[in-house]
Amino acid sequence: MNNDLKNAIEIIIANADKADLLVQQADKIGKQLVSYPKREDRLSTSQIRALFGEVRQIEAQWNMGGQNAQQAFRRLVLLKPKLAYRARKERKPGVETLAEILIYAVDQVILEPDAVQRHSRFRHFVDFFEAILAYHKAHGGN
Repeated sequence: MNNDLKNAIEIIIANADKADLLVQQADKIGKQLVSYPKREDRLSTSQIRALFGEVRQIEAQWNMGGQNAQQAFRRLVLLKPKLAYRARKERKPGVETLAEILIYAVDQVILEPDAVQRHSRFRHFVDFFEAILAYHKAHGGN
């Protein structure tokens, strides 16, 4: 992952008013995930949806607040090794690319010390992931 993408992810996760950047980057990533010449190297919709489903469960738990929010934060932190495992297990460039991007984005959430800001960053992460999923499908992901 290049430094421009890292910088863009940092801005997207930290700022609610950067929806245009979020859309632009998600479009590029979605296109990249379906652009591998070999079909078997591409990320399938079922693979990305399984990961997104886990994120949605974390979101629902976090939105309950209190102890549930703390447990959701723990699940988010533990999502990083799950992503790394999935990338290693699948050994597909598409999965590896998405895992690298999402792990970096999760880091931008979990490194925020303020709980209110952390929740806000998590919502931005969910929006970003959802946009990647949508553009993946729009660019022909199956």
